[in-house]
Amino acid sequence: MSDPHVHLMAERKQETFTVTDRRLFTSDGELRKDAPEEQEQPVAIKPPQAAPLSSAEETSPPESPEPQGPTAAEQHEQAQAYQKSSAEMDRQAEASGMSAKDMEITFERFLAQMYMTGMLQLGLMHEQGMPPQVDLIGARQTIDTMTLLRDKTKDNLTSKEENFLQNALYELRMAYVEVTNAIAKSAQQVPAAK
Repeated sequence: MSDPHVHLMAERKQETFTVTDRRLFTSDGELRKDAPEEQEQPVAIKPPQAAPLSSAEETSPPESPEPQGPTAAEQHEQAQAYQKSSAEMDRQAEASGMSAKDMEITFERFLAQMYMTGMLQLGLMHEQGMPPQVDLIGARQTIDTMTLLRDKTKDNLTSKEENFLQNALYELRMAYVEVTNAIAKSAQQVPAAK
């Protein structure tokens, strides 16, 4: 009895497909100015040799292709639309008495947002009128994200930014340990159900 998959593979003829270079950046990390929207090259593919499929190949579903990202032209157009929309929002904010500079995101403001998120997740801060909500998994992910940022931005931060990040991480880690220890201690003090 022959395997139908092997039979189909043996019947395939030589196929071609197109390779499209969609890289938006040069090897130096600069945005490619000369990148056309499509660079196509036909590539010939020879059919694979008929070979018996392993049990892992028979049971695993085919991998879906990676989604295509936007082209350089699409990204540029979207960036311009975003800037135009942001400029309008800044104009409206200033007309209502706010400073557009107050809405500007800096690395320290980003870190402060993450710090506040971590404290909310630990239940050490809460919205007015709402009870504290503890999300230990979320808090751990926030702390791990900040640790990842620290590692990836090493030697690329100002001393002020680095100190802010180190202090925020220290406080969040200490708070995490205190909250998890308090939860573990209260769980041990609850009498077992009879």
